[in-house]
Amino acid sequence: MGSIEPHAPLLTIPPIDQAIFKMMTAENLLCSIDGNYLHFNRVDSYTDFPGADANDGQQLPRDHIINANIRFEKSPDYSAANYYDQSRARTYACCFSLENTDFIWGKYANSSSIGKVCIVFNFGKLRDCLNKILQANNCALVCNGNICRQIFSLNYGIVEYVEWQMHQVNKERLQNPIIYTYLKDTQFSKEKELRISLSAQGMGEFVLKEGSTIQFPNSFHFYFNFREALSKGIIQQLLYAPECDSNLLKSELYKRQIESIDA
Repeated sequence: MGSIEPHAPLLTIPPIDQAIFKMMTAENLLCSIDGNYLHFNRVDSYTDFPGADANDGQQLPRDHIINANIRFEKSPDYSAANYYDQSRARTYACCFSLENTDFIWGKYANSSSIGKVCIVFNFGKLRDCLNKILQANNCALVCNGNICRQIFSLNYGIVEYVEWQMHQVNKERLQNPIIYTYLKDTQFSKEKELRISLSAQGMGEFVLKEGSTIQFPNSFHFYFNFREALSKGIIQQLLYAPECDSNLLKSELYKRQIESIDA
């Protein structure tokens, strides 16, 4: 079973009043509102824009040398490196920035006929909202139409930027896989990323009642009600790029009973 913030002591969490910024195309914003979701990408599947981090969530190169030589007593063909790779393939992230910078406006959400927008969230309120949604009596995991046990653990943390080829974290002991989810090369430091992750245990297989093995898609949707988020101050503001057709977008938002998103 998944749990809520099980690895918080291992991660750096911002203040509850921290504003966090998420770039989106106008089209993706409208789809997210209509579908009531936040979009999560599997961390080994970031290829949706030029310069995306191909090593996202990967064990560090120096760690891999050691991890590949550590075997499990009852499964000698299965190494610690295999375990970290499997964990990575079961970990998803929704990414924000801690700062509203020219970098994020230029880097993200560039394929839009309407334009790009930046949603400003209150971190503490967003955190409380998602935690409540993931409580056992509030949610279920749907896989191929099957309702099954909720296997994902939810965590929040600020990404640490390191010298990727030289850094090592397993000098004294093997690390929890979540550590790699929150490490990136210094070349990405301008992202100033706050990351929300959903991760499933990396060993063994997850099997549905009818016997089929769960396959982890490249992305999935986590329930999130944008209208409720607005009324509760979880979303504080919507910022429009200069080239965005804001009148068209505001018209589409009005059709969805959203009028005051641009505070």
